[in-house]
Amino acid sequence: MGLIQNTKSYSGRELDTIFFRPIVTGENAEQLGIRMLYNMPVPTTIQVWDHNNDILQEYSAGWSGGSNATRLQKEIAMKKIKAEIGFSASDYFNQIFEHITCNSDVNLEDLTGSELEMAETELFRRAIAENLRIMMWAGNTSAEHLNLFNGFISLIDKYDCKSVDFCETGWVPENVLDVLKGVWDNADERLRALRSEGNLAFFVSSEVYNAYENALDQMGTDQSYIDMQSGRRELTYHGIPVIDIRISHHPYCDAEYKHTCILTDRRNLVFAVNTKDYPGSEVRMWYNPDEMENRQRATFLAGCEILDEDLVSRAIFY
Repeated sequence: MGLIQNTKSYSGRELDTIFFRPIVTGENAEQLGIRMLYNMPVPTTIQVWDHNNDILQEYSAGWSGGSNATRLQKEIAMKKIKAEIGFSASDYFNQIFEHITCNSDVNLEDLTGSELEMAETELFRRAIAENLRIMMWAGNTSAEHLNLFNGFISLIDKYDCKSVDFCETGWVPENVLDVLKGVWDNADERLRALRSEGNLAFFVSSEVYNAYENALDQMGTDQSYIDMQSGRRELTYHGIPVIDIRISHHPYCDAEYKHTCILTDRRNLVFAVNTKDYPGSEVRMWYNPDEMENRQRATFLAGCEILDEDLVSRAIFY
């Protein structure tokens, strides 16, 4: 067999359970390092409650609760988007077949439709997940590419979050320790106070991540020598994880995004996907005999938001 011609279409519950939920929940979502919302009602609104800072009182009869708790409300602007990929029929079959052969429990002499369908779905799902990850960081509605919605970096520019200016020197890898220290020292006291809750993180570009790892290698300690040989599962700065957002490799990523260093609480960055409240949301895979091409399409809603811009500290180099 050299062609895959059966049409596959997911909508409604299948679209939810088979295709999108594995992307935006569980371990896959945790790897993104941020707060994920899936199929929240549109318009998607986040409620953040802040209690009174002075609630302890001397005991007495009656109610003296004082002022009500304050509420911060943010609405995530959801955009209708689609993903489309086309493959030549022969290349598509070879790609799917290669994916199937990686599974040890597959009988290659008797491939069923379900095995082919699972392989097709997994490949398309991976492509969408990776593109959503790039968009949520590097999206910019004023750019020529990656302009479907504003990603976190663009939103940080829009909100004019607290920043440390390194424009005089620009990005210098040897100064990476000064960059991390500067971003931490300049952070709002409320953000620094959240350190004990374990959700703070430095979100950095690959250039910053690699420079920091090289700086650790140069420390000249026994541990740095061991780490240089065996690698590090996770980089931390004073106990705060340093996470590589992996956008520098993308050909359409803006140049200034390639040197990124952001400190915030993971829960402060929210990415939302919706497949329920958009009429016509579906994933469809079919064969076009006229073009001898296998095609894939997905339609859904997506968007992201920063809940509290004061809980962000970043470095700027331009």
